[in-house]
Amino acid sequence: MIRNKLDALLAKTSITLSETQKQQLVSYVEMLDKWNKAYNLTSVRDPQEMVVKHILDSLVVAPHLDGNNYIDVGTGPGLPGVVLAIAHPDKQFVLLDSLGKRIRFLNQVKLNLKLKNITPVQSRVEEYQPEQPFDGVLSRAFASLQDMVDWCQHLVDHSGRFIALKGQFPEQEIDQLPASIEYQDKVVLTVPELDAERHLIILKKN
Repeated sequence: MIRNKLDALLAKTSITLSETQKQQLVSYVEMLDKWNKAYNLTSVRDPQEMVVKHILDSLVVAPHLDGNNYIDVGTGPGLPGVVLAIAHPDKQFVLLDSLGKRIRFLNQVKLNLKLKNITPVQSRVEEYQPEQPFDGVLSRAFASLQDMVDWCQHLVDHSGRFIALKGQFPEQEIDQLPASIEYQDKVVLTVPELDAERHLIILKKN
């Protein structure tokens, strides 16, 4: 049972979710599993594994989001954007991806889960022009920090942040950042039952 797995993992964190939020996460995994068979949205095939590697891996970022408007670049099937939107119904998330099949999936997720705070958009990141700067750019397994700031500079102003979900601490990537970008903080994340390092890297414009 996906729900049992989710409850067991949540019990090992300090994250509290409502009954509705838990049900939305379960439905999302079920949709991911179903669509994955035809659309190949993720290399993770087992729904129980998805709960660890996708849901919890994204959820642990939720306590670290300031501001209200985020863009998830290279969102894929909606990771971490969909999960964070469920965790933060008061915040808005643009989910950006260049592949049509992923955006079709996300539009269906929006409909089925009644998520009013996600906006799936099909576009390359460097071509996407927001109406106003975002509070934060999110990326998970998207690109190097250098590429992230190069491609996404136009998405935030000086008050916005670049928030990268990384595995091991990317010391070399941080050393290679341009002078216009300041390394602000790192958060060591703990994902229950995931035997791998996880870091949140936070950058800002100088």
